[in-house]
Amino acid sequence: MVKLKTEEEIELLRENALLVSKTLAEVGKHIVPGITTMELNNIADTFIRDHGAIPAFLGYNGFPYCLCISVNDEVVHGFASDYRLKEGDIVSVDCGTVMKGYFGDSAYTFPVGDVLPETSKLLEVTKESLYRGASKAVAGNRIGDISFAIQSYVESFGFSAVREMVGHGIGKRLHEAPEVPNYGRVGDGKKLIEGMVICIEPMINAGTKSIIMHDNGWTVSTLDKKNSAHFELMVAVRSGKPDILSTFKFIEEKN
Repeated sequence: MVKLKTEEEIELLRENALLVSKTLAEVGKHIVPGITTMELNNIADTFIRDHGAIPAFLGYNGFPYCLCISVNDEVVHGFASDYRLKEGDIVSVDCGTVMKGYFGDSAYTFPVGDVLPETSKLLEVTKESLYRGASKAVAGNRIGDISFAIQSYVESFGFSAVREMVGHGIGKRLHEAPEVPNYGRVGDGKKLIEGMVICIEPMINAGTKSIIMHDNGWTVSTLDKKNSAHFELMVAVRSGKPDILSTFKFIEEKN
């Protein structure tokens, strides 16, 4: 059941969304060849706590880290480790907060140093697909309108949208109804109503859409070992135009 949010609740969600956005920017400042993903995890943990929140992912259904850090062919839910990032890698950083009883959740895929042109294109197209999907988060539209905007755009470049992993509602719980797939048809799915708050998060693969689960029970990688990109924003559904609660501006000002 979808829980519509009041204006007061949307503002509390916006506070979390902005803190997550700033945390991602803080992590982004340190993404250089040679840093370990565990060091990035610890930077985020400290930053979140220093700003009066707690990391939403740490301990969530047993997840052991503050961040989901997914490198190269890892799609989502990567574990922090002693792996040192290398020039040409890409790293998806997915971050969540809990503050004042509400959640925040956003993700950004960073290039590490200089990356190949085809890798840069994957990042660019995935991020643009997110904005195209978010533009459909308007009262009266349907979930399928968001899904189709993402899928049709990425497939026009020969990329593929992961089927098994989806976006979601957010509020007093990290994951609420409705699910927001990154593939679908115009006019399908649940009708969007003012007061819904959703996380739109394209997970886009350079090659096949097929994925495999690691033995840790969390991390998902592409079946063909080609790169995957992941971007996520929190969006409140409004009449006329969407209200995007999180932002990449802090990241892109600093990186």
